Parts: sequence; C-alpha cells; structure tokens
Amino acid sequence: MQNDLSMISSLCREHGLSVREAALKQLVRYAGLLEQWNRNINLISRKEDAPVILKHVFHSLLISRVHAFGAGEKVLDLGTGGGLPGIPLSIVYPETSFLLIDATGKKIAACKAMIRELGLLNVMAVHTRAEELKGLLFDTVLSRQVAPLADLCGYASRLLKPDGTLICLKGGHLEREIGAAMEEKKRHRGFPASVELFPIGDISPFFTEKQIVIARW
Repeated sequence: MQNDLSMISSLCREHGLSVREAALKQLVRYAGLLEQWNRNINLISRKEDAPVILKHVFHSLLISRVHAFGAGEKVLDLGTGGGLPGIPLSIVYPETSFLLIDATGKKIAACKAMIRELGLLNVMAVHTRAEELKGLLFDTVLSRQVAPLADLCGYASRLLKPDGTLICLKGGHLEREIGAAMEEKKRHRGFPASVELFPIGDISPFFTEKQIVIARW
C-alpha cells in the first residue's frame, strides 16, 4: 500500500496533476478494493503487466490533462465496469457529480460497495443501459469500454447537453473508428461537430499504445 501511495504521488507530481494528499490515499484504497473485488468478479484483467494503481487508476486520471472538471459539472461514466474512470476522477474532483452505469449488475454491485467503503458523496452507480436513461442530460460523457466510437457517439448524442463533450480512453490505431463516426454524422443528426485524438504517449510514456478521443458537440 505504501508503495502504491509513493507511486501515485510521484506520477501525479511528474505529470502536473495537483491531487490532495487525502485524495491520493483514497486512490490507493480504491486500487486495493478493485483488486479485492476482481478476485470474484471480472472487473479488470487478472493477468496484469503493471500495477493497478498505474494501469487503471493513474490511466483514468490522465483525462484531466485534456479536460478541466468543474464544480457542478454533471458527468456520465458509460460502461463503467469496475468504476473506471469515474471513481478515480470522483475522488480527485469532489465538486463534480458523477453517475456510473453498466449493463452488468454484478459490476454495479461492486461499484456501489466500493463507493460506500470510500465514503464518496459525489458519485452514484446504477445498473442500466445507456438506451434506458431517460430525462437526464450531462455536460460530459466518459467511456473506457471497447465499443466502437460511432456507437459511443450515438449513445452520447442524446445524453449530452448542447456543447457537451464525449471523452473516450481507447487503444490502437483509431483513424478508421474516427472516420466511421464522422461518416455517421452525415446520416444522423446530433453527431459531433469535431473529433480530436490525443496520444497518451505524448503525455505519459507508460501508455504509448493508448489514446484519448474527444468528440465535441
């Protein structure tokens, strides 16, 4: 645990992320809970090639290098799995409101238990699908799941406020996915006005194969 605290403290400092000491300790605690739950429920890969605090928790925090989370901002974490990236971000940004959704009930049960254990008041987890959300609009939609970008844009287009933003953590070469999403724009109203790609390797050498995709409405 002490090693994880030293690692996340150093990583945040080296990458220009200002995180309170209490929040750093919460991030470490969350990483431990995620590993515990993962022994019984498939939340993350069980064949990790890097510590959870790096591969999953710090990875989630890198979104804040390209997006400033604000007080009162409403954020949807779409397909949250084990609470990624929503729970780490909710720890660091307590004045931002996060809703975590997933279609798998066991995963949401784990998220709820971890949220209670961590005492977080600005995040909720709900067992539902994006298609089933009614009457809710968000400033920002996040996703770390592997769904094609065009599908994620389709979900986000009806869940975002005007001028909203979809932010996805993805891997691989995404030019084709971005092209398909922009092609959908020609057939469906409400698709993004622009899509930008930020290679995380330019931000952190630990994630050379990862990208942040930002679709703006």
